[in-house]
Amino acid sequence: MYDILALLAHGFAVALTPVNLMYATVGALMGLIVGAMPGIGSLAGVALLLPLTFRLEPTGAIIMLAALYYANMYGGSFSAILLNIPGDSPAVMTAVDGYKLTRAGKAGKALFTAIVASALGGTIGIVILTVMGPLLADVGLRFGPAEMAAVIIMAFTSIGWLLGENPAKGGLSTCLGLMLACVGVDLARGTSRFSFGMPDLMSGISFVPLVIGMFGFSQVMILLKDFRGKGTDQGLAALPAEKLSIRGSLLTGPEFRRILPVVGKSGLLGTFIGVLPGAGATMSAFLCYILEKRTGRNGAQMGEGAIEGVAAPEAGNNAAAAGTFAPLLSLGIPGGGTTAVLLGGLMMWGLTPGPLLFSEKPEFCWGLIASMYVGNIICVAVAIALIPFVTNILRVPVRIIAPAITVVCVVGSYSVDNSYFDILVMLAAGLVGFFLTQFDYPTAPLLLAFVLAPILERSANSAFEISGGSVDIFYQSPIALGFLLVIVAICVSPLAMRAVRRVRRAGRVNG
Repeated sequence: MYDILALLAHGFAVALTPVNLMYATVGALMGLIVGAMPGIGSLAGVALLLPLTFRLEPTGAIIMLAALYYANMYGGSFSAILLNIPGDSPAVMTAVDGYKLTRAGKAGKALFTAIVASALGGTIGIVILTVMGPLLADVGLRFGPAEMAAVIIMAFTSIGWLLGENPAKGGLSTCLGLMLACVGVDLARGTSRFSFGMPDLMSGISFVPLVIGMFGFSQVMILLKDFRGKGTDQGLAALPAEKLSIRGSLLTGPEFRRILPVVGKSGLLGTFIGVLPGAGATMSAFLCYILEKRTGRNGAQMGEGAIEGVAAPEAGNNAAAAGTFAPLLSLGIPGGGTTAVLLGGLMMWGLTPGPLLFSEKPEFCWGLIASMYVGNIICVAVAIALIPFVTNILRVPVRIIAPAITVVCVVGSYSVDNSYFDILVMLAAGLVGFFLTQFDYPTAPLLLAFVLAPILERSANSAFEISGGSVDIFYQSPIALGFLLVIVAICVSPLAMRAVRRVRRAGRVNG
């Protein structure tokens, strides 16, 4: 432990040099901006910035790129909470409760909750990375295709009813997401599925236009419907002036105590998920929300505008962003698309990620880890300072904000692949999202199923290829078998609880 502290102190000496401090600040500011802009995301942001860093010294370059990556998690919550348009996919779950808090006149409170949860969750992830980085990477390697498939099946067994008050409606929404995820070419067999002869559908439905339409464009239609007859000179929420200040956004003591256990659980789970290959911050945000909905004291209120619904995914996705660096630095294995770009950058700078990197380039590794602590503080300071300015969006009349959101939706959808077809996907998703909302069908299970289905398909295909088509691979792995037993327990527990209530009711009648 003493050696780790000594190395971390050396890392802070590297990270706090004026040049590297400037790089961390620039990366954090760019990450906040990129995160709040729908259609860009951390992957595109890092990819666009990477060529500009080739002439920089490797430590400063990776510090800037890493700061952009985890600051993106902060920025994504801003547009999700204020406009119901997630800036990036990890912020989808933040929008569920965050936007309802905005409509209830608590936008500042929701933003401050997101910032605090992001900071604390990110810190948990960074501390665990500092102390247990190589060990976590080794644990992540134990999760092969069978284990990943079991984890995702476990998530599917509960998302339908956890994210929707009506289990039937939640299940139907989940099935719709699975159907949409099947569109495109089957990578295992090379056959086309549900493309109907349309070349644009051969590569599948893009997630960004889908989520922008489902959350953003549908919200434009809902706004116009809600404000019809009331006058469109009103803002999104009639907030008193003092509520738009930093002081009015601060969490009270009881509110802070409410989110502390949420942040603790989500930070630990998020770090672990971040280590798993292919999982990433999006899956972490979804699963942390589900965990809190299932086990939290105020889980029943989540989905209706609870601060726990903002804290859980924000703590989870920031912790996962830190966790992804464990396998990247220790083993040279990227956990997702963004870290794959970072891996390419490391190799271009002449660095070889792996077990020897920490001993051969300690100033690089520990300077990066120390910069995460520094960058986290910078992100918090900048994000809090922006609260009074960004919440003024809520004062903009609906007649102005509705067209502005529409433009953002169109530009964000088009910018993904420069495709007009993505704009059509966004418009169609907006119509579907509008009607789902009007008939009280939850949209979050649809998006969760859409995100997890491709990972499940890849993992299951790989598992069956390894086993020669035998299902024994799921039983021979203790980890996969453990998750399968949890799945059985999740499926059986509602029936068991119903039987217990029936027996108790019969006992009271006979008594």
